[in-house]
Amino acid sequence: MKIVFSGFARYMLNFYLMYIPFHFIRHFILKSFLFKFIGKNCYISMGVYFKGKNRRISLGENCVINYRVLMDSRGGEIIIGDNVDISQEVNMWTLEHDPNDDLHSVKGGNIIIEDYVWVSTRVTILPGVRIGKGAIIASNCVVTKDVPSMCIMGGVPGKIIGYRSNSLKYNLNNNLWFT
Repeated sequence: MKIVFSGFARYMLNFYLMYIPFHFIRHFILKSFLFKFIGKNCYISMGVYFKGKNRRISLGENCVINYRVLMDSRGGEIIIGDNVDISQEVNMWTLEHDPNDDLHSVKGGNIIIEDYVWVSTRVTILPGVRIGKGAIIASNCVVTKDVPSMCIMGGVPGKIIGYRSNSLKYNLNNNLWFT
Protein backbone atom coordinates (compact mmCIF):
# COMPACT_ATOMS: atom_id res chain seq x y z
CA MET A 1 0.00 0.00 0.00
CA LYS A 2 2.92 2.35 0.76
CA ILE A 3 4.26 1.93 -2.80
CA VAL A 4 0.85 2.76 -4.29
CA PHE A 5 0.47 5.89 -2.14
CA SER A 6 4.03 7.00 -2.93
CA GLY A 7 3.45 6.52 -6.66
CA PHE A 8 0.18 8.42 -6.53
CA ALA A 9 1.80 11.28 -4.57
CA ARG A 10 4.61 11.55 -7.15
CA TYR A 11 2.02 11.54 -9.96
CA MET A 12 0.08 14.37 -8.29
CA LEU A 13 3.28 16.36 -7.81
CA ASN A 14 4.51 16.01 -11.39
CA PHE A 15 1.25 16.38 -13.29
CA TYR A 16 -0.77 18.76 -11.12
CA LEU A 17 1.18 20.55 -8.39
CA MET A 18 4.14 21.44 -10.64
CA TYR A 19 1.70 23.21 -12.98
CA ILE A 20 0.26 25.55 -10.36
CA PRO A 21 0.80 28.98 -11.96
CA PHE A 22 2.19 30.61 -8.80
CA HIS A 23 5.88 30.12 -8.12
CA PHE A 24 5.64 30.70 -4.37
CA ILE A 25 3.13 27.82 -3.98
CA ARG A 26 5.32 25.38 -5.95
CA HIS A 27 8.35 26.54 -3.95
CA PHE A 28 6.55 25.90 -0.65
CA ILE A 29 5.46 22.39 -1.72
CA LEU A 30 8.95 21.44 -2.92
CA LYS A 31 10.65 22.84 0.17
CA SER A 32 8.21 21.05 2.47
CA PHE A 33 8.15 17.61 0.88
CA LEU A 34 10.76 16.95 -1.81
CA PHE A 35 13.95 18.96 -1.51
CA LYS A 36 16.57 18.50 1.19
CA PHE A 37 17.38 22.21 0.96
CA ILE A 38 16.35 25.19 -1.19
CA GLY A 39 18.35 28.40 -0.85
CA LYS A 40 17.06 31.97 -1.02
CA ASN A 41 15.90 33.58 -4.27
CA CYS A 42 15.55 30.31 -6.18
CA TYR A 43 13.14 29.97 -9.06
CA ILE A 44 11.71 26.60 -10.10
CA SER A 45 9.56 26.79 -13.22
CA MET A 46 6.28 25.04 -13.93
CA GLY A 47 6.66 21.62 -15.50
CA VAL A 48 9.82 20.46 -13.74
CA TYR A 49 9.57 16.65 -13.41
CA PHE A 50 10.89 14.69 -10.42
CA LYS A 51 11.72 10.97 -10.20
CA GLY A 52 13.05 9.13 -7.21
CA LYS A 53 13.29 9.54 -3.49
CA ASN A 54 12.39 12.60 -1.44
CA ARG A 55 14.98 14.76 0.30
CA ARG A 56 17.81 13.88 -2.14
CA ILE A 57 17.91 17.19 -4.02
CA SER A 58 19.65 20.31 -2.69
CA LEU A 59 19.52 23.71 -4.37
CA GLY A 60 21.79 26.63 -3.46
CA GLU A 61 20.92 30.34 -3.52
CA ASN A 62 19.92 32.42 -6.57
CA CYS A 63 19.33 29.38 -8.82
CA VAL A 64 17.00 29.08 -11.79
CA ILE A 65 15.53 25.77 -12.95
CA ASN A 66 13.54 26.21 -16.15
CA TYR A 67 10.61 24.45 -17.82
CA ARG A 68 10.63 20.68 -18.45
CA VAL A 69 13.79 19.89 -16.51
CA LEU A 70 13.90 16.26 -15.34
CA MET A 71 15.58 15.57 -11.99
CA ASP A 72 16.06 11.87 -11.20
CA SER A 73 17.18 11.14 -7.63
CA ARG A 74 16.65 7.36 -7.67
CA GLY A 75 20.36 6.45 -7.76
CA GLY A 76 21.93 9.28 -5.78
CA GLU A 77 21.69 12.88 -4.74
CA ILE A 78 21.53 15.98 -6.91
CA ILE A 79 23.48 18.79 -5.29
CA ILE A 80 23.32 22.19 -6.99
CA GLY A 81 25.41 25.17 -5.83
CA ASP A 82 24.69 28.91 -5.87
CA ASN A 83 23.87 31.00 -8.98
CA VAL A 84 23.29 27.98 -11.21
CA ASP A 85 21.19 28.41 -14.35
CA ILE A 86 19.54 25.20 -15.60
CA SER A 87 17.93 25.86 -19.00
CA GLN A 88 14.86 24.17 -20.48
CA GLU A 89 14.57 20.43 -21.06
CA VAL A 90 17.74 19.41 -19.19
CA ASN A 91 17.81 15.78 -17.99
CA MET A 92 19.73 14.88 -14.82
CA TRP A 93 19.99 11.11 -14.33
CA THR A 94 21.45 9.58 -11.14
CA LEU A 95 20.63 6.04 -12.26
CA GLU A 96 21.47 4.17 -15.46
CA HIS A 97 21.75 0.60 -16.72
CA ASP A 98 25.16 -1.02 -16.91
CA PRO A 99 25.66 -1.86 -20.62
CA ASN A 100 28.30 -4.49 -19.75
CA ASP A 101 26.19 -6.43 -17.28
CA ASP A 102 24.52 -9.66 -18.44
CA LEU A 103 21.53 -9.01 -16.16
CA HIS A 104 21.01 -5.37 -17.26
CA SER A 105 21.58 -4.18 -13.70
CA VAL A 106 21.56 -0.54 -12.70
CA LYS A 107 24.28 1.65 -11.29
CA GLY A 108 23.91 5.08 -9.75
CA GLY A 109 25.84 8.08 -8.59
CA ASN A 110 25.45 11.62 -7.37
CA ILE A 111 25.33 14.66 -9.61
CA ILE A 112 27.15 17.68 -8.19
CA ILE A 113 26.88 21.05 -9.91
CA GLU A 114 29.10 23.71 -8.35
CA ASP A 115 28.50 27.50 -8.21
CA TYR A 116 27.98 29.75 -11.28
CA VAL A 117 27.36 26.90 -13.72
CA TRP A 118 25.19 27.43 -16.78
CA VAL A 119 23.63 24.24 -18.16
CA SER A 120 22.13 25.11 -21.54
CA THR A 121 19.05 23.71 -23.28
CA ARG A 122 18.53 19.94 -23.72
CA VAL A 123 21.69 18.84 -21.94
CA THR A 124 21.82 15.32 -20.47
CA ILE A 125 23.89 14.78 -17.31
CA LEU A 126 24.64 11.15 -16.42
CA PRO A 127 25.28 9.64 -12.94
CA GLY A 128 28.46 10.31 -11.01
CA VAL A 129 29.29 13.63 -12.70
CA ARG A 130 30.70 16.74 -11.02
CA ILE A 131 30.48 20.01 -12.93
CA GLY A 132 33.08 22.49 -11.69
CA LYS A 133 32.59 26.11 -10.69
CA GLY A 134 31.82 28.50 -13.54
CA ALA A 135 31.54 25.83 -16.23
CA ILE A 136 29.20 26.18 -19.19
CA ILE A 137 27.58 23.15 -20.80
CA ALA A 138 26.53 23.86 -24.41
CA SER A 139 23.12 22.91 -25.84
CA ASN A 140 22.46 19.22 -26.50
CA CYS A 141 25.68 18.09 -24.79
CA VAL A 142 25.78 14.69 -23.08
CA VAL A 143 27.91 14.97 -19.94
CA THR A 144 29.46 11.58 -19.19
CA LYS A 145 32.46 12.63 -17.09
CA ASP A 146 33.52 15.36 -14.67
CA VAL A 147 33.74 18.89 -16.04
CA PRO A 148 36.65 21.11 -14.87
CA SER A 149 35.99 24.57 -13.45
CA MET A 150 35.60 27.48 -15.89
CA CYS A 151 35.53 25.29 -19.00
CA ILE A 152 32.98 25.23 -21.80
CA MET A 153 31.89 21.73 -22.76
CA GLY A 154 29.90 20.70 -25.82
CA GLY A 155 29.14 17.71 -28.02
CA VAL A 156 28.15 14.08 -27.68
CA PRO A 157 29.86 12.85 -25.61
CA GLY A 158 30.88 16.15 -24.02
CA LYS A 159 34.35 17.50 -24.77
CA ILE A 160 36.06 20.72 -23.67
CA ILE A 161 35.63 23.30 -26.44
CA GLY A 162 36.84 26.42 -24.62
CA TYR A 163 37.33 28.22 -21.35
CA ARG A 164 35.43 30.97 -19.60
CA SER A 165 37.35 34.10 -18.60
CA ASN A 166 35.30 36.25 -16.24
CA SER A 167 35.17 36.91 -12.52
CA LEU A 168 31.70 35.40 -11.82
CA LYS A 169 30.29 38.27 -9.77
CA TYR A 170 26.64 38.02 -10.80
CA ASN A 171 23.59 36.83 -8.85
CA LEU A 172 20.78 35.19 -10.79
CA ASN A 173 17.28 36.47 -10.15
CA ASN A 174 14.05 35.40 -11.83
CA ASN A 175 11.04 36.72 -9.96
CA LEU A 176 8.24 35.95 -12.39
CA TRP A 177 4.84 35.35 -10.80
CA PHE A 178 3.03 33.20 -13.34
CA THR A 179 5.66 30.85 -14.77
